[in-house]
Amino acid sequence: MAAIDPVEIVAGNLQLRPPHAPEGPAAWRMLQDPAVDPAPGVTDEATATAWCQRLGDWSAGDQITLSILEITEGNLLGMVHLFRIDQTWGTAKLGYRIAPWARDQHIETDAIGAVTRWAFGALGLERIEFLHLADRPDACRVATAAGYALEGTRRGGHRTADGTRHDDHLHARLATD
Repeated sequence: MAAIDPVEIVAGNLQLRPPHAPEGPAAWRMLQDPAVDPAPGVTDEATATAWCQRLGDWSAGDQITLSILEITEGNLLGMVHLFRIDQTWGTAKLGYRIAPWARDQHIETDAIGAVTRWAFGALGLERIEFLHLADRPDACRVATAAGYALEGTRRGGHRTADGTRHDDHLHARLATD
C-alpha cells in the first residue's frame, strides 16, 4: 500500500494533524478516562509519548491518526483514526477518542466531518464505516451528527481484550451522501 502524506486540516477553531511525541502527557491524561477506549500497550506517560510518535507515522498507507488540537493554544482535545484503509476498494473504518475536557462542545463531530471530507477527496475513498459499542449512545449521536447513517447492530460484533463479546452499531457514510 502506498504511503499517505501527512496533512494538516483546519476546521473552524480546530487544527487536525498527525500526533507528535510532546502530546504524550495530554494523551495519557485523556486515556485515564474510563469513557475513552484504551490504547493497547499504553501504560504510562512514557508509553503514551511513544504511542503518539508511532501514530504520527503514516508510511504504511493503511491507517492514519490526526490529533484534534485547539487552534490557538495547541491543546490536545482528542484524536480521529482512519484504519483498515483500502485504497483499492475505496474503504476505511473510522474511530475517535475525545478528552473529557473537550466533551459536549461538538468537537468530535466537527473533526470527524473534516477528516471524512478529506478522506473522500484526497484518498478517493467511497465508503467509511464507523463502529461503536451499542451501549454508547453518545457515540451514536456523534456518528449520526457527522453524517454516518446507522446501518444496524452487529450482535457480538466487538470483542474486548478479555475475550468478552459485546454488540456494536455499524454506521457508514458514502462519498455520494
